[in-house]
Amino acid sequence: MKTVEQSLLLKDLLSHNNLQRNLAVPRLVEKIRSRGEGVLTATGAVRATTGKYTGRSPKDKFIVRDEECEEFIDWGLVNQAIDEESFDKLHEKVVAYLKDKNEIFLFNGFAGADAKYRLPIQVINEYAWHNLFARQLFITPTDEELKDHQSEFTIVSAPTFKADPEVDGTNSETFILVSFKKRVILIGGTEYAGEIKKSIFSVMNYLLPRQDILSMHCSANVGQEGDVALFFGLSGTGKTTLSADPYRRLIGDDEHGWSPNGIFNIEGGCYAKCINLSQEKEPQIYNAIRFGSVLENVVLDDESREPDYDDTSLTENTRAAYPLENIDNIVSPSVAGHPNTIIFLTADASGTLPPISKLTKEQAMYHFLSGYTSKLAGTERGVTEPQATFSACFGSPFLPLAPSTYANMLGEKIDQYNSNVFLVNTGWTGGSYGVGKRMKLSYTRAMVHSALEGELNSAETTKDDIFGLEIPMHVPGVPDEVLVPINTWADKAAYEEEAKSLAKKFHENFKKFKLASDEIKQAGPIWKPE
Repeated sequence: MKTVEQSLLLKDLLSHNNLQRNLAVPRLVEKIRSRGEGVLTATGAVRATTGKYTGRSPKDKFIVRDEECEEFIDWGLVNQAIDEESFDKLHEKVVAYLKDKNEIFLFNGFAGADAKYRLPIQVINEYAWHNLFARQLFITPTDEELKDHQSEFTIVSAPTFKADPEVDGTNSETFILVSFKKRVILIGGTEYAGEIKKSIFSVMNYLLPRQDILSMHCSANVGQEGDVALFFGLSGTGKTTLSADPYRRLIGDDEHGWSPNGIFNIEGGCYAKCINLSQEKEPQIYNAIRFGSVLENVVLDDESREPDYDDTSLTENTRAAYPLENIDNIVSPSVAGHPNTIIFLTADASGTLPPISKLTKEQAMYHFLSGYTSKLAGTERGVTEPQATFSACFGSPFLPLAPSTYANMLGEKIDQYNSNVFLVNTGWTGGSYGVGKRMKLSYTRAMVHSALEGELNSAETTKDDIFGLEIPMHVPGVPDEVLVPINTWADKAAYEEEAKSLAKKFHENFKKFKLASDEIKQAGPIWKPE
């Protein structure tokens, strides 16, 4: 990709008389403590809080409408447009604001573990802890790579700069603006570090498909025999937890590309939800949170500085950011072959979807386009309890192009590499949210293990009467009655009513995919509203 000349504004910012360039982790930790941005925990991690914004702000994200991207972007509620003039004025204000700071921080690195497809990036931060976050989440260059590093995309993050919607053309004081023409991302008005990570993911979701590479919101790992698995799902469905498997090597926990060579991680770290985290249930994640890691909005004991992962008083969306190297069994570099198994994860709050079902090619395309889950508390501003949501390709907020672009590419690859696809419900069982309970992690792990080992490829199944999904009759380590949702409900009539309500939502949502083939349209729930 041709290197894009940085704007004069960026050059001016990079000439800041106290620009802290590519500080090592210990020096960043020292800065964080001396500046009062965070505290050290008993594990050695840094803990920072983000104020009133403890999740993403999707309504405050815009793409600059210009000749570079206008014909390619899927404009609408997700990809909101902002004009070039508004972007330029806000860009100038943010740069001037940061120029007045005593010091700012720069990280140079990469997005994309495959050197052939990686994107050189730079991140300019107002906060030292945000710079540490960027260093741990993106790919840090070697000393040799750093000498020749030429950034092709820049994030400028000024969390304490607040926009004026009436003047700046934003929806609120918060803004995440992406200019593909100028190759700049502006972030302001929010201290939530996840905006830094996800803005680069959105950029990769624009650039990679144009190189015939499928970009994916999924985690990935590889078994001892070299078999690769993908785990698709929205935040809170279990991507990070299920891909952190002591018997399989981790490729990455959230963002990947699928090229003609196979899978590669877009990131260099993990951003794990740590609500109710325990060493017993998730030892790899628990043990990864040590010096250099960043804990976000986790409550600490005042004296011992021990994290209380069960405390939700700040938010349910507590997070831990750490480099991949903090996981013992990883693939390094984070590249692997083509996936044998693809798993779609959903946290169904209705408690009616089967805990696991094997999908046909057409069902896989239907559920990929649907991207159903229940949005969990805390992942976005204003979400306080699970809400049914359909997010195309399990990542609609981060997809600049039309969902069909990604879906068609996935379908072609499933055919080409004969990947087996499963739908796994990590949500509720025995009743809907408030009545039933969350699926036991041990059961989900057992089901996923059986799928990855190929034990379910030819297993005896029963078809669900409402959703048309093929449910395995037996899975080692899982009680048979758990596999069929209605068997776990005390009130069978209530189950049927809830299941039909969800099926109706599937049908209503899929109406927007007018160009989908009849075979894919017919692969949804069998039950249809009259």
